[in-house]
Amino acid sequence: MIIITGAAGFIGSYLVRYFNELGYKDIIIVDEFSREDKLKNLSNKKYDRLIERMELFHWLKHNGAKVSAVIHLGARTDTAEKDRRIFEQLNLSYSKKIWEFCTLAEVPLIYASSAATYGLGEFGYKDSHRIVSFLKPLNPYGDSKQDFDKWVLTQKETPPFWAGLKFFNVYGPNEYHKSRMASVVFHTVKQIKATGGMKLFRSHNSKFKNGEQARDFVYVRDVAQMIDFLFHAKPKSGLYNIGTGQARTFNDLVKATFLAMDLKPKISFIDTPKDIRDTYQYFTEAKMKKIREAGYDKPFTTLEDGVADYVQRYLLEEIVF
Repeated sequence: MIIITGAAGFIGSYLVRYFNELGYKDIIIVDEFSREDKLKNLSNKKYDRLIERMELFHWLKHNGAKVSAVIHLGARTDTAEKDRRIFEQLNLSYSKKIWEFCTLAEVPLIYASSAATYGLGEFGYKDSHRIVSFLKPLNPYGDSKQDFDKWVLTQKETPPFWAGLKFFNVYGPNEYHKSRMASVVFHTVKQIKATGGMKLFRSHNSKFKNGEQARDFVYVRDVAQMIDFLFHAKPKSGLYNIGTGQARTFNDLVKATFLAMDLKPKISFIDTPKDIRDTYQYFTEAKMKKIREAGYDKPFTTLEDGVADYVQRYLLEEIVF
């Protein structure tokens, strides 16, 4: 049995379907199931059972011997949340308990870290363990992911294989429930349908023109393929960037979205809100050398192809993968 936490969420539900297509059905789905919009993400998925997030460890006491791997994607991911107690409970303490189970049971563990740990990129975007203690996340969410990474790297007792995944800007189907935390592609389609245009944040940095702020946008299908690679290949344990290695601008992203909808781009700009302006990231780009050297050799989906696939096959029809 494979446990996937956060399995009703964006990346988690996509991964369940991806694993189903590989023939995996003995999957334990762990999440918080009170929201119907998240439950929709589990439609047409094949799995063994659903377990409420806070019931997992009770279940493991009686069934832990059946577990062959844990993919821990569940977390509080709201970057605007300021209550550190929430992150302490859900992102740090909960993750430590999963690590301890996997260590004692000798079960491989793949867990979600975040590119938010890199902060403003003062130390670059290389998934090196040597820089972890120096990184300066910009919000409590990033701090919680950073704190767990630092804790992991101090542990003498570990699972037989572990990988912490530093997700960059993931986009793709099954993020309908994420509201303001959904991808810019999702919000662009929504705005275009409502107003015919898209508003982006104006640049408040003289080094960047409006709309030229850049991110490493990675399609969720590529994310699933990288997780699958780590799951099966089990290279050297450690932190791994999950991106494409190529930063693209928000202008590029939005223009690709208009093109996918067969419309001419209509982009305007608004001020970046003052409460996030000082910590706004103008550039992120994953260094992908580590996972490439570990043996991952699939090409990454181009921004244009990923956006077209997402918009035309899913967003315009509101189809769940």
